[in-house]
Amino acid sequence: MSKTMRTISVIGLGLLISGVGLAPAAAADQPSVLVTTTKVQIGSLPHTVSAYGIVQADPSARQAVMAPVSATVAKVSVRLGEEVTNGAPLIELIPNPQPRADYAKASSALRAADELVRHTRELLSLYLATRQQLVDAEKAQSDARAALVALKAQGADGPKTLIAPFHATVTKIEASTGTLVAEGAPLLELAPPNSLVLRVGVVPSQAAAIKPGDKATITPVGLDQHLDATVLLRGAVVDPADGLVPVEISLPANTLFPGQSAEAAIITRQIDGFVVPHEAILINNSGQPYVVQIVGGVAKLIPVRVLDADGARNVIAGAINPNAPLVLSGAYQLQNGMNVRLSNPKQPAQ
Repeated sequence: MSKTMRTISVIGLGLLISGVGLAPAAAADQPSVLVTTTKVQIGSLPHTVSAYGIVQADPSARQAVMAPVSATVAKVSVRLGEEVTNGAPLIELIPNPQPRADYAKASSALRAADELVRHTRELLSLYLATRQQLVDAEKAQSDARAALVALKAQGADGPKTLIAPFHATVTKIEASTGTLVAEGAPLLELAPPNSLVLRVGVVPSQAAAIKPGDKATITPVGLDQHLDATVLLRGAVVDPADGLVPVEISLPANTLFPGQSAEAAIITRQIDGFVVPHEAILINNSGQPYVVQIVGGVAKLIPVRVLDADGARNVIAGAINPNAPLVLSGAYQLQNGMNVRLSNPKQPAQ
């Protein structure tokens, strides 16, 4: 073999050997991304409707205290929010001139009726009056006595103190000392202490899903407190004052105060699907949500639909492989078919 041929052979062998040695290095240079993963969970999340409202007395348990006659308020003995016992004094009234005049007139009428009955009986005993005349006189006496009793019960005979008809909380005061009130005018509103509800307003598009008996969680504004509650009533009309549908929710006894603000999270149904952490969901350039799974050791981007959310978790639907790990951190760097490196190697890559 000539010297030239031997030189070419040596160079070719060197290149062959060099090529074999470079192949593993080229494979090692393929791009990969360090990721953390989690298992896919099949389950459900509650669908909730959130609304804000004010604690108030249950309308079905409220009782108004009204003025029995036209009167002047002489004294208000309670304060708003005060809890009073059965029979406790609430408010003192002094009848106005007209009720006092009516009472005086009724008293005079009764005295005249009594005298007429006495005189008619004397005449009857002397056969100078008939039995019918005595019946008529006694009827007039009975009517005059009933009128006087009614006026007295209303307080027309003098100052009258209205008392609490049951153990109650004062939820509203509509009169103050010196106020002139007409007969039947509301003075106070009472409610049993344990009959408070949270009244919230819900937008009509969400209100249709709410029904009595739905469970709810109540969170007072500004407090780290969560109370279990139940929907009592979902209104069938929109309140023209705010454009919302009223919803009333029961409250545990002795937890909140009338007038206190709170948020209600009402559970209307359960949403089934794949339950994933919120951080696993990404958005592509077209606005389509997607997740990344590791299938065969490489990344696979899967379009999904987000069905609902509950805090840090979402329930989604899509062509999810329930046995493949779901990528959490590092997912935004991945494209279809890219290699991955696991920062949590105990989680196998399918």
